[in-house]
Amino acid sequence: MDLSYDIQGDGSPIVMVHSPGVDSREWQEIVPILAKSRKVITFDCRGCGHSPAPQSPTSLVEDLYNLLKHLGLERVTLVGHSMGGQAVTDFTLAYPSMVERLVVICPALTGFQFSNEFTDWMASVNAAAPDIPKLVDLSLAGLNYRVTMTSKYRDFVREMATQYMTRVFTEWKSFKVIWPDPPAIERLEEIKPDTLFIYGTVEWPDMLKIAEEFKRIPSVQFVEIEGGDHYLTLTHAAEVSRHIQTFIQGE
Repeated sequence: MDLSYDIQGDGSPIVMVHSPGVDSREWQEIVPILAKSRKVITFDCRGCGHSPAPQSPTSLVEDLYNLLKHLGLERVTLVGHSMGGQAVTDFTLAYPSMVERLVVICPALTGFQFSNEFTDWMASVNAAAPDIPKLVDLSLAGLNYRVTMTSKYRDFVREMATQYMTRVFTEWKSFKVIWPDPPAIERLEEIKPDTLFIYGTVEWPDMLKIAEEFKRIPSVQFVEIEGGDHYLTLTHAAEVSRHIQTFIQGE
């Protein structure tokens, strides 16, 4: 296993998949809370943190599968944020017997058509390449980061984003991510594990549309966190942790 990972605590396993553009440190406020009663596994996705940069097309789903096999974990609770939420959703569809419960936090969704407002903003950010400071500034100026960038986590998130962008332009040899086909948006009704969808109120309107799609999952709950933006994993960590704990306890 070439991915960098960390294990804290004992008990039923929880595996957490971070957002793109940062690394597993985004869970630093949540892990100590969950690890009081569970075994919590975090890892750096390929090209992030201390994990090696992708040299060929990669699959987040298969990387996750290989990590679980390496650790000897046959059934886990999955928690994913942003594209990490997309990855754990696709993983649940690909390997349903391995997922006990599913938690998605401000997730993306394979097959979802984002609005022109969002795609135009992303295009304006990408147009700044390869100017890393400008890329970071434009990315973190997005409306879904307004809370984070006025919080005590501002410099921390900027540091992670800068490290990520620097690695992208100096180490990455491939930028292609392979996702399962058909896309998850066409198969959400097939998800059997209990599912928790957490999101903040300071988000792109697309997030509510993604939430509407997730309502097709037979056993799904929704938690809206007032005043939370895309990085509520940091700014509202205690609240997010409490909801995850309640959910995995079956309450």
